[in-house]
Amino acid sequence: MKNKLNIKPAADCRFDLVSLGEVMIRLDPGETRIRTARQFNVWEGGGEYNVARGLRRCFGMRTALVSAFADNEIGRLAEDLILQGGVDMSFVKWMPYDGLGRTIRNGLNFTERGFGIRGAVGCPDRGLTAASQLKPGDIDWEHLFGTLGVRWFHTGGIYAALSDTTPDVVIEAVQCARKHGTIVSYDLNYRPSLWKGIGGHDKAQEVNREIAKSVDVMIGNEEDFTACLGLHVEGVDENLANIDVEKFKQMIERAVDEFPNFLATGTTLREVHSATLNDWSAVVWCDGEFYESQSFPKLEILDRVGGGDSFASGLIYGFLETGDPNKAVNYGAAHGALAMTTPGDTTMATVQEVEKVMAGGGARVVR
Repeated sequence: MKNKLNIKPAADCRFDLVSLGEVMIRLDPGETRIRTARQFNVWEGGGEYNVARGLRRCFGMRTALVSAFADNEIGRLAEDLILQGGVDMSFVKWMPYDGLGRTIRNGLNFTERGFGIRGAVGCPDRGLTAASQLKPGDIDWEHLFGTLGVRWFHTGGIYAALSDTTPDVVIEAVQCARKHGTIVSYDLNYRPSLWKGIGGHDKAQEVNREIAKSVDVMIGNEEDFTACLGLHVEGVDENLANIDVEKFKQMIERAVDEFPNFLATGTTLREVHSATLNDWSAVVWCDGEFYESQSFPKLEILDRVGGGDSFASGLIYGFLETGDPNKAVNYGAAHGALAMTTPGDTTMATVQEVEKVMAGGGARVVR
């Protein structure tokens, strides 16, 4: 199974993974609601960044972030939180702040975790963010991938949807990465609200199908593959419940036929019973075979935000360290499950805890 993806040796590269994306300050009202809150907990988060953070903090790998921040107190708060997670910030661009946020700013994301029948709620405030204003030519990808060497590059559909220029930044990055033999993963992460102002669903498909041509490992759930790539899972209702895994596998096979550059795909399967009780598992396709993770029926959730990103980081770790898709899907599913038991977007798990869950370990007290 080793090295099916032809991953560069660690000794030849400065970084195991580099991620391109926006980082926002997350404001969490805890057990109350945004509309009635009098105080908020502060975290950092971002769909693409969370993967780099998980790989560094849980799995001990060398990761870096490509992004941009407005140089003000909110930007420096994000910097402090990112550095606590150990992610290299050498490739973050700092942009002058105008004192008001008229032209450039840092994003905020107000997030309710939800409970029981009340689902999680997000209220992002991210217009004019520095990361959304990056454009082709702003990042020296040749230096990053060609000179420094990167084993794996990760980005996703959230960043691609932020502005008119970010799709071109993503395309520039993934094409350069592939030229230098860096594995490219992409999380489709479809968010209708992000695409609404820049062309909607049709634009999302146009952009994501173009990016998909340069992707080695495609990550996404059933809604993502349908909305972003135009691939449908038969028999799925509008609530995306009661998914037939075999029908989903057929859809993945169509995706691989249409995009023969895909070396692997990774997918989480979630059935929502309530905000705090979900069935959770994952499926990976690699080299013509499907691999299903252990399942977590009726998984109790404290904070579901970032579960899919933590799946991605565990999946990537499994491929980087073992090259075995069966181990990779189980690292991903277990890490994602653990990440949803703690607050905030990012992981608080250790690799030992992940491997304990993979081995069937329970929740008895550790003394």
